[in-house]
Amino acid sequence: MIKGYTLPRTPLGKSSLVPNPPWHYVGNAIAVEYKVNEDIAASFLPEGLELSSAQCAVYFIEWQYASETGEEYLDPVCSQYRETIVLLSASYNGSPVAYCPFIWVDQDKALMRGLIQGWPKQLGETWITRPYDLSSKAAPVVGEGGKFGTALSTNGRRLIEAKITLEEKTNSFPSPTFAGAVLLRHFPELVKSKHDKPAVHELVQLKSRDVKVSPIWKGQASLNIFDHPYTELPALSPTSIIAGYRFSVALTVDDLYPLRDLK
Repeated sequence: MIKGYTLPRTPLGKSSLVPNPPWHYVGNAIAVEYKVNEDIAASFLPEGLELSSAQCAVYFIEWQYASETGEEYLDPVCSQYRETIVLLSASYNGSPVAYCPFIWVDQDKALMRGLIQGWPKQLGETWITRPYDLSSKAAPVVGEGGKFGTALSTNGRRLIEAKITLEEKTNSFPSPTFAGAVLLRHFPELVKSKHDKPAVHELVQLKSRDVKVSPIWKGQASLNIFDHPYTELPALSPTSIIAGYRFSVALTVDDLYPLRDLK
């Protein structure tokens, strides 16, 4: 009898790329709120969602992960990864939600966890300025005047870069936020007669719990999205920039619920 939450399934089940939930995360995030062309943004939404505004957000996050029984953070190669998340402002049955058309991650375990949840993860390299506990010309402060830069490259080409300068604390998250995002779980069929009839095709909403957030700093931001031959993200380039943010967040994921089956 072979075992495991994900492939590869083996006699002991220890080789699964991802163990059973719950999955615990903590991360440092840089976010930029911006606006896009509404018609273009609406064209990225799946059936069942409607665009609620032109406001988007892109998050650059350094994550550290642990399973319920593990101490993966003691093995950084298994627990640490970085990702870039793009979110649109949408609504479902009149309620505001976030929807993710694109997300890039740099580790296979994180990619698999994301696909299970409905995040459309692809491989990419995210880089983020790091603060330190010492005052240095080589690091920013997490506070007024602190400057942070980020960049995403994919398939060997730079796709996004952003910079923020912190000005003040705020009680507001960047909007839209990712904790309760609505996602599209999609897994296609390979049977020749069923290429247009996926095995899984459903809208779901994540249930994050035990969410903790550090003080949130807000300030000015710049954001550039570059042309790229293998992604349609440049269609969601900013028409204007709203603000930049820096904060830390911790959360646990072990549940979601279908909103409705799509036809």
